[in-house]
Amino acid sequence: MKRKVAIPILNDLLSEQFGQCNYIQVVEMDKKPIKSYSLVLPVLADLTQIPVWLAKQGITDIITYKIEKQIISLFHKEKISVFIGIKKDTPENLIRAFIDGNLQSDSKIINELNQ
Repeated sequence: MKRKVAIPILNDLLSEQFGQCNYIQVVEMDKKPIKSYSLVLPVLADLTQIPVWLAKQGITDIITYKIEKQIISLFHKEKISVFIGIKKDTPENLIRAFIDGNLQSDSKIINELNQ
């Protein structure tokens, strides 16, 4: 199944807060092999518009650490899966964990969202 995974990057690592990043790295894959990498700079000032914009880019999944509840629901509305509470790492390591099914959420972040 073809996937397009977006990772917000700050200083070459996963950004701690969604929306506070230098760029969003997009990784396209079909089944296991990675097909291509491309860097996409967000062009929208309003954070609530990013889910629609990413959906128009064909994004299927996003990997993030912290994110506002409101933004999560906007991603779900656009049929984009959100992996939350993922610890900071390089995009390459995050994609490898994604492919292998080994992304692990920080329970502290998940608990914060459920409060």
